[in-house]
Amino acid sequence: MGTFSRKPRIPGKGTLMIHLTTRLPRAGETILGHKFFIGFGGKGANQCVQSARLGAKTSLICKVGKDSFGNDYVENLKKNGISTGQNVIVIVPGANLLLNSEDLKRASDVICNAKVVVCQLEITPAVSLEALKMAHASGVKTLFNPAPALADLDPQFYTYSDIFCCNETEAEILTGIPVGNLEDAEKVGRMLLQRGCKLVIVTLGAEGCMMISVEEPIPKHVPAGKVRAVDTTGAGDSFMGALAFYLAYYPKLPMEEMIRKSNCVASVSVQASGTQSSYPYRKDLPQDLF
Repeated sequence: MGTFSRKPRIPGKGTLMIHLTTRLPRAGETILGHKFFIGFGGKGANQCVQSARLGAKTSLICKVGKDSFGNDYVENLKKNGISTGQNVIVIVPGANLLLNSEDLKRASDVICNAKVVVCQLEITPAVSLEALKMAHASGVKTLFNPAPALADLDPQFYTYSDIFCCNETEAEILTGIPVGNLEDAEKVGRMLLQRGCKLVIVTLGAEGCMMISVEEPIPKHVPAGKVRAVDTTGAGDSFMGALAFYLAYYPKLPMEEMIRKSNCVASVSVQASGTQSSYPYRKDLPQDLF
């Protein structure tokens, strides 16, 4: 879970993952690896890292294993200035699922004094929902990314999320509607509004995003700039981290403009390999984004 502060801070509640990467063999195949890469990932951490690299003061509420991977990850968070108190992805949750209500209570000051709280589903869904409720009760803006998506998502997630942001695959799992074009994204958005969402963003990869809200029921397509993609892994988390940053630090910007700027940040991330390693720093971005 990420928090983006009243001063402003963005707590992310979510996960840390270590990525061990090489090409997967086909059934019955033995391959010789030519390159092996260990990288840092996990949606909660990714989103916090991108926000921090844009200049946000962030916290991550999570659990790490008591091993070398856990130690390395804590150091990675510190290096990124995070307070420590088309892809196919398989997740082995490990310590992530140990985050519980007692942990949230210990972190209540961080959550309730934030500007924005970001949640995902790589931890126990009930814990994510509890965090959203805590933030909501304190008037903190809530940003929810239903990933990995659940077909039987608790209906309260829709009503306690100020902004509900999903990609095409997640949208289909949640609604049963395959998203192949802008019209499909609009159908999904309207269905999610009916379930209690206030504002829905459906991310569409290279096509940008579709936005629809209770206040502005006419959907808006926010296109993404055309770039040569090298590696799209983690682009959605880059978008989420950037959006949280703009919500916390530029709250008076129109939502459409926040999404446009977040698209720009994410489009930079896909031009380099890796997940967090591809996330841009503020100093390396066009200054008209700030």
